[in-house]
Amino acid sequence: MRNRYARGRCKPKPPGVMNKTEEAYAECLAVRILAGEVLGFDYETISLKLAPKTFFHPDFFVQLIDGTMEIHEVKACDKHGNYLAEDDAKVKIKVAAKLFPMFGFFLCGRLPKSLGGGWRIEGVL
Repeated sequence: MRNRYARGRCKPKPPGVMNKTEEAYAECLAVRILAGEVLGFDYETISLKLAPKTFFHPDFFVQLIDGTMEIHEVKACDKHGNYLAEDDAKVKIKVAAKLFPMFGFFLCGRLPKSLGGGWRIEGVL
């Protein structure tokens, strides 16, 4: 019997294993460490409780040189530069940003080569 997943969704990855977009972003953060902008980062180390039985598991927990703590959620972008994220993921990061104002929240999208590559990084309010 085959596993069936919702349309547009693939088999979920195991916890703690990065996909290719997350691996590329981790390399970007490693370069920022060498540049002296970032003190360190961890992958999938925290969970934020948003409501009963509702959690947000961000991709990266980042500490800047000045001690500021940030949450970075990594997504791919389509050919127009729009984030490829399900509605529930968009809502969760917005709710988390409101409930946990002590952290900076950022949505980090990998742009396709047709748009020059690189990253689209936006703060979440």
